[in-house]
Amino acid sequence: MKLRTYLAALAPLALASCVVERPVPVTTTTVQTDVAAPVATGEIVVAQPPPPVRIETRTVAPGPNYVWHAGHWRWTGTTYAWVPGHWVVRPRVAAIWVEGHWARRPTGWVWVEGHWR
Repeated sequence: MKLRTYLAALAPLALASCVVERPVPVTTTTVQTDVAAPVATGEIVVAQPPPPVRIETRTVAPGPNYVWHAGHWRWTGTTYAWVPGHWVVRPRVAAIWVEGHWARRPTGWVWVEGHWR
C-alpha cells in the first residue's frame, strides 16, 4: 500500500517533466512615421497638417500701441500644441504685424514665422 501511495505521489512529477514548452509566437509590428524632417533651408517640414485654427476671444488692448498676435499651432517635435494669442507692443508707430502661418509644401507643412513690416 505504501508503494502505491509513493507511486501516486510521484506520477504527477514524472509527467510534469515530460511537458515540452513551446515558445509563444510573438508578433511585432514596426511603424515608421516620418512626421518631421529638416530641409536644407533649416525649415522643419511636418508631414501631418496642423489642426484647424482655434477661434479666440480677443481681450481689450492694454494700450494704443499694442497689436494682437493671434494664437497658432506650434510643432513640438511629436505633435501640435496650441500657443494662445496675446498682445504685443508695436516696435514703431507705423509697424504692421504679419501673422505667422503654416504653409503647404510638396513634402509637408512648414511654419512661416510672423514678422513686423
